[in-house]
Amino acid sequence: MLNSVYRLVRPRQFELAFEETDLSGGQMLVRPTHLSICHADQRYYQGTRPQAVLDEKLPMALIHEGIGRVMFDTTGTFQPGERVVMIPNVPSESDPVIGENYLRSSRFRGSSMDGFMQEYVATVPDRCVSLPGDLPDTTAAFTEMVSVCYHAVSRFDRFSLKRKDAIGVWGDGNMGYITALLLRVRYPDSKILVFGKNENKLSDFTFADGTYQIGRIPADLMIDHAIECVGGTGAPAAIAQIVDHISPEGTIALTGVSEDPVLVPTRMVLEKGLRLFGTSRSGREDFTGLLELYKKHPRVPSYLSTLIGGVVPVRSVADARDAFEMDIHKIMGKTIMEWM
Repeated sequence: MLNSVYRLVRPRQFELAFEETDLSGGQMLVRPTHLSICHADQRYYQGTRPQAVLDEKLPMALIHEGIGRVMFDTTGTFQPGERVVMIPNVPSESDPVIGENYLRSSRFRGSSMDGFMQEYVATVPDRCVSLPGDLPDTTAAFTEMVSVCYHAVSRFDRFSLKRKDAIGVWGDGNMGYITALLLRVRYPDSKILVFGKNENKLSDFTFADGTYQIGRIPADLMIDHAIECVGGTGAPAAIAQIVDHISPEGTIALTGVSEDPVLVPTRMVLEKGLRLFGTSRSGREDFTGLLELYKKHPRVPSYLSTLIGGVVPVRSVADARDAFEMDIHKIMGKTIMEWM
């Protein structure tokens, strides 16, 4: 069948292409309905990735956060019209030790293959998960991002020591908000403390036990563990600050993406016996685990709905460009495209 694919051909320029889609081999067809713009999409759209990376990746359809309706499924796993979240990670093998999102052979939509900015997405049933009926489309649209935070918290649970009296989250953006919220649910008896730059953003963390501007942290404040959600040029300062305020044998999870190498104060890491680990993307089990968490804790989607910064109906290439431009200027939250 002929499919319409909306690709970024160069920074700030989308073009429509028509491609023949092969539906053999147990595939299914999903019609995207709601897509969420991520910082990674913006790095391609604005051309802030290194030129060599842009030359290698483009042209490419963006977006790795999205939901849709099943058109048909040759395997019978899903019914036509069923609402699903699409998993962007596409593994080609399995490993008994390494997760699918860390296998170097895996591909990822919107990075190493076309993303969800298509009229129809050809995929396989294993790369879709049915959504609960009471989850709003606009909140469901960024399930992938929440699954990444869920994955980070799950790994943190595996790697960190038992004492969790106080857990710090560095970063007052979307990732910090979601991670702190999931920590609140996972560790109801722990103090969840959030550290950021913007006082207005920090005021949104109503579920946290305390918030601190990074220039006003009490010198004697100590935490048992920390999750860094800053990335970029702010990562070195955030990591150094965490190392200053973390207790010996604490665990630091690194989730922020930085294009350049990041300095780490290794002397104090060694003296305190700290454990640092990285976390990136997510796999199918994170999606299914997250949706089960939604059922057990229905207030979580309500908190997440506050992150919706704007909903833009998209009927044309020009509308898609407008949505990305609007997303650039938002203060916080997620821009959702109604993919029409």
